[in-house]
This record gives sequence, structure tokens and C-alpha cells, in this order.
Amino acid sequence: QVQLVESGGGLVQTGGSLRLSCAASGSIVSVSDMGWYRQAPGKQRELVAGITSAGSTNYADSVKGRFTISRDNAKNTVFLQMSSLKPEDTAVYYCNARILTTTAGWFNDYWGQGAQVTVSS
Repeated sequence: QVQLVESGGGLVQTGGSLRLSCAASGSIVSVSDMGWYRQAPGKQRELVAGITSAGSTNYADSVKGRFTISRDNAKNTVFLQMSSLKPEDTAVYYCNARILTTTAGWFNDYWGQGAQVTVSS
């Protein structure tokens, strides 16, 4: 019905950069808020950054000034540009989108499959 496909994870050294992408496809009528979450081993999943359909953004304090979230509404795609990466940024990163489909009468949350980001010291 709806798929969120992530790309762009990998291994990078401290101070390096990575860009994550997440494209939503399927029976989509409208996409509302989109965001990125991460989960490190032994820790709870946490919000990294969010963006509304109008482009308003919010960030976790730990990534402010280093990460930038953006989106392409025409392509139902959200991006996360990560710079000045630190070892503590190592986690599986998940994209999330609130989507209205042709079969549902309300917005539901959908998740990507996860992308591993590993920052070596």
C-alpha cells in the first residue's frame, strides 16, 4: 500500500558527513509531517528532526547546528543532511511520515526499514 524506502547510510569517520534519503510511494493522497528518528543499541528510539508539509522544522538539541532536514513535496521525499558527525550519532536511522492513502479516511504513520549510520572515532 505505502512504502518508505531509505538510502544513504554507511560508515564515516568522526567529523564526516552523510546524507540520508527516504522516498514514500504507493497509494498516497497527501503527506503531512515527516521526520527522522534513531535508535542506538540498548536505547529507546528518539526523534532527531521533523519537518511539516509547510517546511517548518524542529531538531533534537543534540543535533542542532549539525543536521539539516529538508523535503521534496513533489517527490514525497525527506532528506537528512548530517555533518560534523560524532561517534554518539551511531544508530539505526528511521524515517517516518504521516500519510493519507486512497483507502484510509485519516492520516496514519509509516516507517522506513532503517539505515545504519556508524561513526568511527
